[in-house]
Amino acid sequence: MTISEMFKDFLSNLQVDNSSTISLRYGEITSSLNKKFRDTESKTANTLQVGSYGRWTGIKGISDLDMLYIMPITKWDDYKNDQSKLLTDTKDAIKTRYPNTKVKVDRLVVQVTYTNFMVEVQPVFEQDDGSFKYPDTYNGGSWKITKPREEINAMKDFVDQKNKNLRRLCKMARAWRNKHGVGMGGLLIDTLAHNFLNSTADYDYKSYTYYDWMCRDFFKYLADEPDKDYYLALGSRQQVKVKEKFQSAAQDAYELCLDAIKAGEQDSANKKWKKVFGRNFPAAAHTVQKSKSLSAFKNTEQFIEDLHPIDIRYSLKIECEVSQNGFRSNSLTQMLASRIPLLANKRLDFMVDQINVPGEYIIKWKVLNRGAEAERRDCVRGQIFRDDGFRKRRETTTFKGEHILECFAIQNGVVVAKDRIDVPIQ
Repeated sequence: MTISEMFKDFLSNLQVDNSSTISLRYGEITSSLNKKFRDTESKTANTLQVGSYGRWTGIKGISDLDMLYIMPITKWDDYKNDQSKLLTDTKDAIKTRYPNTKVKVDRLVVQVTYTNFMVEVQPVFEQDDGSFKYPDTYNGGSWKITKPREEINAMKDFVDQKNKNLRRLCKMARAWRNKHGVGMGGLLIDTLAHNFLNSTADYDYKSYTYYDWMCRDFFKYLADEPDKDYYLALGSRQQVKVKEKFQSAAQDAYELCLDAIKAGEQDSANKKWKKVFGRNFPAAAHTVQKSKSLSAFKNTEQFIEDLHPIDIRYSLKIECEVSQNGFRSNSLTQMLASRIPLLANKRLDFMVDQINVPGEYIIKWKVLNRGAEAERRDCVRGQIFRDDGFRKRRETTTFKGEHILECFAIQNGVVVAKDRIDVPIQ
């Protein structure tokens, strides 16, 4: 495959695959609110799709959708001193129309939860300058300003200036985030992609054939960014918080890109790009199928994206304690950093060390063995199983090779945080 074909197929694979269902739900919510506040049945009037979906930078698996419902200005006096009442009335209007749907107020928005995605509805009052006032119920209540139209317009204008590369880069960056569990919000990704393309003219007139270089340079740009608490969003210039440092993950991605670029258009290149972007990157067109003998190992590996959509929004970090009778316990991270070899006959206690997913969620684990010894023993494993409630997993180092443990946080059927530890046993 040529570079152009690889990245065209990749972006095609990233397309949102449930847009008709999303549009249907947006229409149902809009209709219920129009009925409540305007006594009409319109499914399109007085609403604005915002967030990644509204900026057209979302990808397959998108689960956190945002919409504004524009209130009649005549209702301002009813709610100007009672932000909670506006959110409660919005919730009740949706719940009355759709009683079997899960609907709740969450400080700034009304959350409407469906299978595999959630719509956050924000009732707003439009201002003369095109911005919107929205209610915040925290600490007694207040009104704040949001400017999503400026973000949407800035995205559209810049896309036209940069040969449509901005939205495509935003989508590829989301695939990288989801593959490696980097806790970056969509607006932060879009802002950083905008800043990167704004910093160079190298890709003003380039297209798919140069996307390998564009991705390489973008990850290098991210890796070299100084630590910041926030960025100014494209268009609106409002503060976008940095929830998790991304520089180290970006440096890793940059190095993986260098390796993939070296492979050029050979079949091996596709596999290397998958290490950057995940399974949505296309396989080589002429993948050689290995013949299977009667003694071939059973491929029991499962993939989380076959079980749940992935839309990383939060941070999850796992740690591993290595121990053996008669020896002092040690952290696997510290051992690998100090180049202390991990030998057989050790006990490995994996645990969720840090997690910032709000509300209820479940944890799932995956343990995968790779290499000739795993295949010879028919012990590849790779099944995904639910945590038993303690956020811990005990394993042992039985034989040498590459071993991987992954952990997933799943909320409303969607993987919202993930982490992975490589366990090289010598």
